Amino acid sequence: MEHSVLILCGVFILLSIAILVLGISGKRIIFHELLTPEEALERIYRYVSLGPLGVEEISIDESYGRVLAEDIYSAIDVPPFDRSTMDGYAVRSEDLFGVNETNPARLRVVGRIDPGEPPSRAIGPGEAIEISTGAPIPPGADAVLMVEYTKRAGDWVEAYRSVTPGENIMSAGADISLGELSLRKCTMIGAREIGVLAAMGISRVKVYKKPRVAVISTGYELASPGVPLKLGEIYDVNSYTISHALREIGAEPVRLGIVGDDPEEIAAMVMKGLAHHDMVILSGGTSAGLSDITYRVLSEIGPPGIIVHGLKVKPGKPTVIAVSREGKLVIGLPGYPSSALMIFDLIVRPLLCRMLCISIERPSVKARLAMRVEGARGRRHLLPVSLIDTGSYIAAYPLPSESGAITTLAYADGYIVIPENVEFAVEGEEFDVHLFSHSYRPADLYIVGSHDLGLDRLIPMLGGVRVKTINAGSIGGVIAVSKGEADIAGIHIIDENTAEYNIPFLERYGVRNAILFRGYMREQGLIVPKGNPQRVRGVEDIIDKGLRIVNRPRNTGTRVLLDLVLKKIAISRGVGFDKLISSIKGYYYEVRTHTAVAAAVAQGRADVGIGIRAAAEMYGLDFIGLGWENYDFLISSKRLEKKAVRIFLDTLRSDGFKKQISSIPGYMVPKDLGEAVWSSLG
Repeated sequence: MEHSVLILCGVFILLSIAILVLGISGKRIIFHELLTPEEALERIYRYVSLGPLGVEEISIDESYGRVLAEDIYSAIDVPPFDRSTMDGYAVRSEDLFGVNETNPARLRVVGRIDPGEPPSRAIGPGEAIEISTGAPIPPGADAVLMVEYTKRAGDWVEAYRSVTPGENIMSAGADISLGELSLRKCTMIGAREIGVLAAMGISRVKVYKKPRVAVISTGYELASPGVPLKLGEIYDVNSYTISHALREIGAEPVRLGIVGDDPEEIAAMVMKGLAHHDMVILSGGTSAGLSDITYRVLSEIGPPGIIVHGLKVKPGKPTVIAVSREGKLVIGLPGYPSSALMIFDLIVRPLLCRMLCISIERPSVKARLAMRVEGARGRRHLLPVSLIDTGSYIAAYPLPSESGAITTLAYADGYIVIPENVEFAVEGEEFDVHLFSHSYRPADLYIVGSHDLGLDRLIPMLGGVRVKTINAGSIGGVIAVSKGEADIAGIHIIDENTAEYNIPFLERYGVRNAILFRGYMREQGLIVPKGNPQRVRGVEDIIDKGLRIVNRPRNTGTRVLLDLVLKKIAISRGVGFDKLISSIKGYYYEVRTHTAVAAAVAQGRADVGIGIRAAAEMYGLDFIGLGWENYDFLISSKRLEKKAVRIFLDTLRSDGFKKQISSIPGYMVPKDLGEAVWSSLG
């Protein structure tokens, strides 16, 4: 019996070794252990001792963005002498006791002192010396009378106000005293700190050396910006965003370039990075896909090699962290830009903060979630958000959850973290928003609603108005205005019964405290390849010919229009609407903008898309019109007096904008552009 058990154990061990070998050398790598970001950092700290890399002395001219490696004590008083803070006359306060406009005093002027000049004499009773701001106080004087309260007549000056001892004088050392600790070690040097150093006469300071970080992007699909793209290629984003995120912290990024998904090429690039830099960051090639080989390369740089493979977060699960035999970190970030930036913030930034001796705290603001969001079921959900300051609270609008959405980088103010044990984050729930920048600066005007090319033309005409736009669909825009979060919503919602736009919807859903202003008209229809190879004449051809479509998201006016047409077809054919749409290829393939619809058709990802004529013409595609719609603007009645809203309406009605909108194919200016066509107050 014991012999049999030993044999079985031996077989089990051999099988385990075989599985391990196949797992490493085969085509697919499995994520063995997912760690939380905190667990990953703790593991890193066990393997690598992180701290400043050394000290160097530099000129204060070169010190901006560097970190002090020493406490700075002042060797002088600042100011080094008693100085005047006003233009006027240095006086003895006792000479002006009880003086006012009806009881002036007459003093003899015995000299003048300008900045940079030492006093040539002291003042005595009944005397004054004319003095400029910044000039040293002469002996005998204990106050400065502002020139506004005097009248000069030759060598005499009449004073019309009394002064107290020390008035308008900054005493020696009042700003910084001799021996005072002025700047602490581990302070990041900015413009203010440089000013303090200069004021103390310090020309050179000791700072911590910058960590030099090699940045590598991996993937055959990547091309450098400025190079024409081939089919299947995308531009390298990560090496630029990560490099500047490193620079923002205070590290020195070195972009080593793009390398293909070739083990030998990646290994050579990583070894080059390790040889000349303090850390290496790769992006891409870290998931368990067939073409991802970063894991295999990093498993060979140790011991210890890979210490973390996979984080318990979404997005960002395929993060890999390794330590070279020299004790240097190699971090593989996800390939998608927004994922890479958030994982950088969670993992890389704390590591570099230790190496630079600076605070790990990241600026954040409190915000309320604008809509319900699904959690990540067992993983933390990192959700990029765009912020709207309502005046009473900040609303956080979720941005595209797809990791590859580049618009996330353009529109996100930061991200929230939904805990792993939360199935749904509810509307109105408060979160800390971890900012991508140093602070949050509210916009002047918030526009939420349907994406529109005309609106893209209007916004640059608003002058210096800072505008935040969020493409949440027409219905999303109505909700945002109703909640008091958006100033304006661009909407185009057709009524199923009357085929009228916007007004029936607003009345049916009881929208209050809002006014609808007439916008312009757009032609909606089907976007097809040049030459219309499938001979599409209408929506029925999509069904009958089994064509692939690209759709717009729910809550968009374009989607509502398509569904209205499909419902009529379903009724005429005697089938259920749900059954009909389930037969349409690509019905649930949704993109966020009209131009994205056109791009999908142009690139062959769909045979037909629904959108506006202007998008079709931008991509050189054909267009089959379905009708004209009103794209109007719903404005909160409480925001009508807001300066930015008034500028928006004035611009909307202007001849310059009418000319702009008329130049867009498939757009038309109505006679009542900019007029109020509906309101519901109270």
